[in-house]
Parts: sequence; structure tokens; C-alpha cells
Amino acid sequence: MRVFIVACVVAAVVAICAVVVLNGIQEPVNIAFTTSAVRI
Repeated sequence: MRVFIVACVVAAVVAICAVVVLNGIQEPVNIAFTTSAVRI
């Protein structure tokens, strides 16, 4: 049972780290899809 709880805690920590990293990498849509032919 202890291994299961540790696995759940590790999964939660990995998920939180992934959210932080991905939010840092993503660009807002008005920057990512802006070209000379597109008007948002």
C-alpha cells in the first residue's frame, strides 16, 4: 500500500512540473498564429 501512495504522489509532482514547464513554453494564440496575411 505504501508503494501505491508513493506512486500517486510522484505522479502528482510530475503532473505539476509538466504544467509549469508547458505553460512557460506556450505562446499566446495572437503571437503564435500572426503572419502578414492573418488578422486577429
